[in-house]
Amino acid sequence: MSEVSATWYHSRVGDSACIPSVASALPAPVAATTVPARHSALVRITHWITTLCFFALLVSGTEILISHPRFYWGETGNDLTQPLFKLPIPASRRLVPTGYGYVLPDQNGWSRYLHFQTAWVLVFTGILYVIFGVVTGHFRKNLLPDGVDFSWRVLSKEIAGHLRFQRPSPAEAWSYNVLQRLSYLFVIFVLFPFVIWTGLAMSPAFVSVFPATVNVLGGQQSARTLHFFVTLALVLFLLVHVGMVWLAGFRSRMRAMITGKMIAGKMITGPAAANADANMEHP
Repeated sequence: MSEVSATWYHSRVGDSACIPSVASALPAPVAATTVPARHSALVRITHWITTLCFFALLVSGTEILISHPRFYWGETGNDLTQPLFKLPIPASRRLVPTGYGYVLPDQNGWSRYLHFQTAWVLVFTGILYVIFGVVTGHFRKNLLPDGVDFSWRVLSKEIAGHLRFQRPSPAEAWSYNVLQRLSYLFVIFVLFPFVIWTGLAMSPAFVSVFPATVNVLGGQQSARTLHFFVTLALVLFLLVHVGMVWLAGFRSRMRAMITGKMIAGKMITGPAAANADANMEHP
């Protein structure tokens, strides 16, 4: 019996040596790694200053608009003038005909002060960003599309992906696609300069020194109307921009724009570690 027992014991020990322990069966964790800076410090600083300025301008501009929600074309326009169009909202001044039997609180004083002061902060921030972009080659390296990007195949692919709300690939965390490049260039060099131009064209002090700035636009009321439509275009861009950031990975993109660095991996344990690349939140 002793030989049989010994044989059975050594057989079980030999079998158990082939069975991995619970600890060894668990996949090794995938450590989070932090990669080099995605955005330079000046790009991040100017980005957040512009963001704060834009929201301040949007809030104060809305209050200014409420005081007279009617738009005209030409040099003059008032309560007795036929408007080009009007917004179906109540005004904050009783003399403005809106069709409503009440008026909103008049916040025109502080809103104008905040609007004009913030606008100058935005102007100087934009000038600093443009100088930085030209001197360091930021525009050439990161925003100017390559010739191949203008092919119909590339453009149609990007447009179709955006219409399907397709999640960006990991490579796009380090380089903008052609639609992003064109959108950013249009906002930086067309929409923002034009909204500043039309804003200055409504300033009597500025126009008295540079009258051509308003004459080209057709008058101060024309400048105000154009200012409104350009603002709508910027708001639309902001909504699409935030939506795409959310789709691409809000936390990683926000981290990149705040700290400059992106998360290249996550701490993943258990069975999910085998599919870490598939489950990782790509920036």
